Amino acid sequence: MRITAVEYLGVNVTPKTNWSFLLVRTEDGRCGLGECTLANQEALLEAEVARLAANVTGEDAANRNRIARLIPHAPGGLVAHAVLSAFEQALWDLAGQAAGQPIHALLGGALRDAVPLYANINRGANPRTPEGFAAAATRAVKDGFRAVKLAPFEPLVWEDAADASQRAAYEQGLARIAAVRGAVGRDTDIMVDAHWRFSPGGAARLVQDVAEYALFWLECPVAEANHAAIRRIRSMAHDRGMRLAGAETLAGIGAYRTIIEAGCYDVLMPDIKYAGGHEEIRRIAALAQTAGIEIAPHNPTGPVCHAHSVHLCATLPNLLPLEVQFGETDRFFTLVTGHDLRFARGTATLSATPGLGSALEEAGARLTPWQPMPRPWLDPRLG
Repeated sequence: MRITAVEYLGVNVTPKTNWSFLLVRTEDGRCGLGECTLANQEALLEAEVARLAANVTGEDAANRNRIARLIPHAPGGLVAHAVLSAFEQALWDLAGQAAGQPIHALLGGALRDAVPLYANINRGANPRTPEGFAAAATRAVKDGFRAVKLAPFEPLVWEDAADASQRAAYEQGLARIAAVRGAVGRDTDIMVDAHWRFSPGGAARLVQDVAEYALFWLECPVAEANHAAIRRIRSMAHDRGMRLAGAETLAGIGAYRTIIEAGCYDVLMPDIKYAGGHEEIRRIAALAQTAGIEIAPHNPTGPVCHAHSVHLCATLPNLLPLEVQFGETDRFFTLVTGHDLRFARGTATLSATPGLGSALEEAGARLTPWQPMPRPWLDPRLG
């Protein structure tokens, strides 16, 4: 199963969204798939894939441990981690194809027959008014989801509410949360993603202001490196019956060990596109379990990431529902063939097909190549 090519394929799927895929081809005609979507970084991803290809072409794709030692530890930050994570995903796809087993079977077997999901309605809310968010949440609940997430505070950047426009953006965010809670009632869980937009003082105010909406969790309120502030906010959230969630862009067990030992979060959100792939997230989840921390992988992007995440989540004992994009684009379901990725009453079914169980519809994907999307107000990591 010698590697003959490693290719990058960026696909434009909406006026605001590109998805990035990595394809690993072998001499026996197989193709393994991974996803490395990272908004506004497509050109850098393509260059990083070319660098990776130069190091691994000719190697046996079954030798994951050997290949890992051949890959230089380049100072590429999240771009490099995204490519290496996608490569690891693709190697598991190939291993499953060769073994005639789905990935979850190779990871030790599924702990559940279906993976619970929650709907990220952020990009499906149109218009982005309180009423638009409420309508998107209502659609998700009608489709069987029992939990929804929104990122209501864009374009806020908290400045202790000194600027009138920032204060108005904050109030609009609260109005969006209130509208969603009013639309879905008290039987549906709500998560709020703050996208690191708050100062510690602003986050403290946020925790107080959202308490009446009985959030399941508050996510990423302040900068990831501010452990002391995160611990204080976590304590405040607990006093109001909320979990604190975060750490979606970290890579490697070392980075997660630091925040686990610091007591930052109740819920960790490693992303299979960035954290290191299947094996690394399973190590992260095992370490988190020793501290009583739950895992809810970050997964708001394309269908290949989703398919890999479902295999992974089927094997994790300390799992909370997996994130999934809801209402952004139907290409989520048509860009791949094979196992049906459509959501079944708020769950994802497991594939029994060898490997990933999903193949990229390459001809259609290449008809809409990725497009530059300058959005200076939006952080490239956000989903």
